[in-house]
Amino acid sequence: MKLTTKGRYAVTAMLDLALHYENGPITLADIAQRQGISLSYLEQLFSRLRRKSLVTSVRGPGGGYRLGHDAKEIFIGEVIQAVDENMDTTRCGGAHNCQENERCLTHDLWQDLSSQIYSYLNKISLQDMMDRRGVRDVANRQDQKSLDVALSALDTH
Repeated sequence: MKLTTKGRYAVTAMLDLALHYENGPITLADIAQRQGISLSYLEQLFSRLRRKSLVTSVRGPGGGYRLGHDAKEIFIGEVIQAVDENMDTTRCGGAHNCQENERCLTHDLWQDLSSQIYSYLNKISLQDMMDRRGVRDVANRQDQKSLDVALSALDTH
């Protein structure tokens, strides 16, 4: 399995959304600024997350995104799959044609690893991540940096 930026960014953005949930709808611009992710890339990811009901959108002034379910009900594996990320470690993508159109010697090993990864990621919820002290520390640092940037922009005007 190769977890690409699509899966990593989706998990990061969803965790950011969960951490700031009490502030009401969160704009993608705020997530983009805090996490250093392109706004247009986030728009693509959130379109997919919305289709899977992992987020809901709120239109109008003060609009943005909210979690589609409680943070304890959204699992990391779901988020990764929602953005079409593949969690398969086999060379053949599970098609059993790894070696000259036949199953290779280690196919079952890689298939078992894929199952373990899938199982592991589907046991960790956004709430589990939020409960980790290190995650809260990073979020607090990012929030402070965002506040500093906003205040500095006001000072220059």
